[in-house]
Amino acid sequence: MPIAPAPAYRPRADDLAALRAELDRARPARRPVLAFGVAELDDRLAGHGLDGAGLHEMAASSPTLNDDAAATLFAAGIAARFAGRRGADIFWTASQFDLYAPGLEQSGLKPAAILYAQGMKDNIVLAMAEDALRDGSFACVIAEVKAADQTATRRLQLAASDGSTPVLLYRRHRRLDRCPLSSLSSAMTRWRIGCTPSAPLPHPGVGRARWLVELVRQRNGNPFSLELEACDDTGRLALPAAAPDRAIATGRAAIQAA
Repeated sequence: MPIAPAPAYRPRADDLAALRAELDRARPARRPVLAFGVAELDDRLAGHGLDGAGLHEMAASSPTLNDDAAATLFAAGIAARFAGRRGADIFWTASQFDLYAPGLEQSGLKPAAILYAQGMKDNIVLAMAEDALRDGSFACVIAEVKAADQTATRRLQLAASDGSTPVLLYRRHRRLDRCPLSSLSSAMTRWRIGCTPSAPLPHPGVGRARWLVELVRQRNGNPFSLELEACDDTGRLALPAAAPDRAIATGRAAIQAA
């Protein structure tokens, strides 16, 4: 007589939730998480923030100067908040420096808190970033490159874990028709940042910048995108004030319809 196979076991939702909670409690204390302070953003992150001993990548949505500046300031804001929490300096390495110090300061990162290092090639930049991570004395490490294979990103992730220091890898555009985040990587999160129209003002002028923040990939979580206001002078993002904007948009639509 044939024996019917046993039904496949499917864990219940509450069992999975209990397991996730147990894993969160088992996370080492030396891996602090930096929350963005925006509930709509933090709640969608698997760790409710950025791992303080991990690799996080970012890139501009397009090779334009506006999106490049937005991605740079996004990284600067994160680094500024890591620096403020740890009371240490930032190590920023790149092969070509085109940073604008007043812009970084407006995102909360003071020039006096940054140690710059320049390398002739990407592999030198990556090597300096790895050494800075293993040293463990910096609040955050930022490396700007055009190319980094999966082996290089794995080394950065291991060095970040060993030194209990976060690393932000900013991938610059190499080709107009290819996103820098299309290659394989061992990063814990991968972000794509682009500019959107700023908030309308009741008087002539430019409102607070707005970005389209896309989380392309994260470990143990789903991708998502949010429209957020750019970093303030403490490095913090914010949700746009939707109600006034919606009222303005509705009023304009009514006028056009009339």
